[in-house]
Amino acid sequence: MIELRSDTFTTPTDAMRRAMAEAEVGDDVYGEDPTVRALEERAAELTGKEAACLMPSGTMANLCALLTHAPRGSKILVGDETDIYIYEAGGASVCGGAVYEPLPNQPDGRLLPSDLERGFPDDPDDPQFALPAVICLENTHNRCGGVVLPPEYTREVKDFADARGVPVHLDGARLFNAAVALGVPAAEVARDADSVQFCLSKGLGAPIGSMLAGGTDFVRQARRFRKMLGGGMRQAGVIAAAGLLALSDTERLAEDHDNARHLALGLADTDGISTDPKDVQTNIVMFRVTDPRFTWQTFVHAAAAQGLALAELGHGRLRAVTHRDVGRADIDAAVRIVRRVLAQGPEARHER
Repeated sequence: MIELRSDTFTTPTDAMRRAMAEAEVGDDVYGEDPTVRALEERAAELTGKEAACLMPSGTMANLCALLTHAPRGSKILVGDETDIYIYEAGGASVCGGAVYEPLPNQPDGRLLPSDLERGFPDDPDDPQFALPAVICLENTHNRCGGVVLPPEYTREVKDFADARGVPVHLDGARLFNAAVALGVPAAEVARDADSVQFCLSKGLGAPIGSMLAGGTDFVRQARRFRKMLGGGMRQAGVIAAAGLLALSDTERLAEDHDNARHLALGLADTDGISTDPKDVQTNIVMFRVTDPRFTWQTFVHAAAAQGLALAELGHGRLRAVTHRDVGRADIDAAVRIVRRVLAQGPEARHER
């Protein structure tokens, strides 16, 4: 199976598996796992923050950040196409009593300043209104096709937030994809965020884990929420060892970006498929099946029967995500499968 549903399917390298087996460990809830401490120090350094905390998942990292930033009864300003709003089960409302206010995401992932402004009541002393406590951005932006927010935009949002006394949280699940695409260090991408989370377990290839970074006091409180949510881990150095290796070769992500552009070019040259290669900035390709014989469901089923795994990601669009386990030959094979499925139609007998 050519796996393009997500880069979460990336498998750990042999070197990661060896490092996990040989990791020096301790009890991380007591703060005594040396490998976890090394990973957290490295994550803080790479993001330009004072401290960092290892989390089991990006969802928990984002939730701990929101619980730390947003007290009960406050409001979280978030894009209506963001992972935090759509895919993370409303955790801040369920666990923290904060409300989400979804603002329209532009196709390039931005939240317009005019929309952010409308999230703040004209009279903050009026007790009828929940007050905004944090602004959330996503970079790269998943449902907008893996697009990268430009630094001048994040600086604009930071200035806006500072003027209103609220922090900015960055869901940087694919932070290093953004850094590679921009040709800058990850700290530059995260510079204008008060807190940032990034995943070790997507394109970076570690089997589990995400990092949450920010100021020392912020991370101390987030660590308390991690424990409350059941995320306190014991000999977590076996996880952290893979994460340290993942962070040692982030430039490799450029290969995934090249493969995504190659895939987009092949799909764009296929009758019955609609996509624009110019929209591909990182490792995500969004496309539609325009052949009227197919729904997206029947197309995904037919492709899977012939050895190609794809996923839908809202509004009937299909998403293909490149990663280390998918090489250039796999990309070419994926295009051939798409064309064969379209040639045979949804009712054809499927053969790999």
